[in-house]
Amino acid sequence: MADAMVTAAQKFINSYNVSGIPKVEENGKTGWSVMYALTRALQYELGLATLSDTFGPATLSALTSKFPVFNAGTPHEQICKIIQAGLYCKGYDGDRINGDYSGLVSESVTRLKKDMGVGTVYPGDGVTPKVFKALLTMDPYVVVEGGNDWIRYAQQWLNGRYTGRRNFFIIPCDGNFSRDVQKALLYAIQFELGMSDDVANGVFGPATKQGLRDHPVSQGQEGVWVNLFSTAMLFNRRPGVRLVDGFGPDLAAATRDFQRFVRLPETGRGDFQTWASLLVSTGDNTRAGTACDTVTEVTLERAKALYAAGYRHVGRYLSNVAGSSLDKRLRPGETRLIASQGLSVFPIYQTYGGEAAYFKREQGIADAHAAIQRARHYGFRSGTRIYFAVDFDALDYQVTDHIIPHFRGIKATMDEYGREFQIGIYGPRNVCSRVAAERLTSASFLCDMSTGFSGNLGYPHPLDWSFDQISTISVGSGSGLISIDNNIVSGLDEGQNTFDDESDDSALDVGFDRARRDALLADIQNYFLNSLGVPDKGGPNGNDGTVRTTTECLDALIGFDWLTTQLARHYRMRKALIQCPLLWEMRKFNIADPVADDAVRLHYTSGLPTGRDDCSTGIGQIQAATAIKGRNYSINQRIISGTLMDPTKGDDIWAVWQKLNTDDVYNIQSMAAALVWGADDKHLPRPGLDYSEENSQRVMARYNGPGVEAEPYGEAMIGMYRVFEKYNAPLRA
Repeated sequence: MADAMVTAAQKFINSYNVSGIPKVEENGKTGWSVMYALTRALQYELGLATLSDTFGPATLSALTSKFPVFNAGTPHEQICKIIQAGLYCKGYDGDRINGDYSGLVSESVTRLKKDMGVGTVYPGDGVTPKVFKALLTMDPYVVVEGGNDWIRYAQQWLNGRYTGRRNFFIIPCDGNFSRDVQKALLYAIQFELGMSDDVANGVFGPATKQGLRDHPVSQGQEGVWVNLFSTAMLFNRRPGVRLVDGFGPDLAAATRDFQRFVRLPETGRGDFQTWASLLVSTGDNTRAGTACDTVTEVTLERAKALYAAGYRHVGRYLSNVAGSSLDKRLRPGETRLIASQGLSVFPIYQTYGGEAAYFKREQGIADAHAAIQRARHYGFRSGTRIYFAVDFDALDYQVTDHIIPHFRGIKATMDEYGREFQIGIYGPRNVCSRVAAERLTSASFLCDMSTGFSGNLGYPHPLDWSFDQISTISVGSGSGLISIDNNIVSGLDEGQNTFDDESDDSALDVGFDRARRDALLADIQNYFLNSLGVPDKGGPNGNDGTVRTTTECLDALIGFDWLTTQLARHYRMRKALIQCPLLWEMRKFNIADPVADDAVRLHYTSGLPTGRDDCSTGIGQIQAATAIKGRNYSINQRIISGTLMDPTKGDDIWAVWQKLNTDDVYNIQSMAAALVWGADDKHLPRPGLDYSEENSQRVMARYNGPGVEAEPYGEAMIGMYRVFEKYNAPLRA
């Protein structure tokens, strides 16, 4: 919601006509662009030659030199206005941004410092350099959504005790653990270990590790080390923990509970391993795990070496990355070989997944289809959990915009096409927790080796963690030597140690070779024109009301090749059977089709039924009743999973029609189901990999209608079928 005084702050920023101070949108909403602009305005007023978004050492040094404390007695109207604007952006009263350090400004600054926890460190109503730096951030100093008062109290305690140290800057006091808060806690530990400002760096390095080994805490102790340990427990959101001075029985019990949760020895003491697990994502990365994952084939000798080293679970990849030379996928017979040596296998699906742009609903659908087929190929049985990888440091907004839609695509596809499998996620802690909160996954495989990931820093273990990846090591020697990622096991996922026979998928269709696009287009155009009288644009007699060219439609079809390929593989039928009616329906879409769509909408939404309760719609021009019959057939045949619907019931027709009209993926999925149902409706065998052209023609004719009037449609389709098979068949080989 817009705030008039934030708008005033934005107008103040825009009053500067200075190169290096950008104009900001006057929308009444605080954001980093506003805070950066205020930082640049301060740098300009301090006389710095270079203006930047960063309130760095040069800004801090100049401010300390010129205005070690800014208050009512400081004669600088513009800097006072910057303080007032910052106060408004932080939610405090800045008193009109008039350059007057008034009583209201004094009260706001005093309250701000109290909220920060530095009121006693910086007494009075003045703004000190570190307070000024904190003022020009987006950090809150009151509890915000998801936060709690005890974490805020610990944040204030850290600020109050350590802000006097050179490299300790005021942290947020919002009741939430975060990257900056975690680093501040490490600084605090280093200061208590006696490190100077030149040595302390907020990094969990060798000296810090040794210092913590020398400072275990246990029941009966008191003092700052108990303060720090209980703060670390609190930041990890351990139930019932508070910042305390004395290590009592409640803290000991909470410590044992945490140790049990992360699979440490249950000592009830703040020993080194417990400190490490509280402070960094790997914890003590020298711990020996009982699970591993590897890109390397597990041979008999390597399996024996893994078992001898204490490993019992092995993560292996279902697929390779297209275009990559890395061969990381399971080899034929490898799962049973691994199991023969007393090890279980958990499957990982990752093709790329290394940046936000990869993740979207359609890619999630494609990944789920591919993972289902590969898992079945290798004989993984019902109950197997497949881990889908998010292998980059996804920021929170990227989780919202990309990762969650991606996993919604995975979940919907797994629920319909691979319900026997469970869904896991591999990724940073925040990613795993947020996706799990959406009920899209049932277990998290943590990439905790990436200690610098913002999605690991400041985030506790997800409650549903199954494997915790903490180090890369080598196991075995000679022919048994293998490089692995060493994982701690929670016990949530035991993997699989029995497998069905591997399937022969060599006859299934594969993805189209886009290098052949021009040749395919020429053949399709030639067939359309010479056999059907349809030019690239329009109809046999010129403009026939169609709105798309053959070229546009083929390109759209190729854009959906990932889906038609996966559907053909799932149904174990020929991809051309889906491609032909899909291409033709796109090409024959005409100006009358939207009119029919509008009539159906009007029927259900106007309150005045038009009598047009269904029509062919969407990319594949399929009726809702037909889609329902097709899906019901596939559900009854256990080809897919879902809820049976009534093709004569208005509510069901309307619900399905809307999805067909707006969701191309759902429409094409329904086409595949309708084709299979159509074969049954014509008393034909189910479409398969060796389906005859005669049966294929009859099935495609049924897609157009049940009677003899649909036969010309089938005749047109079978010629197109031969064109597609000219390209599909060699790729299968």
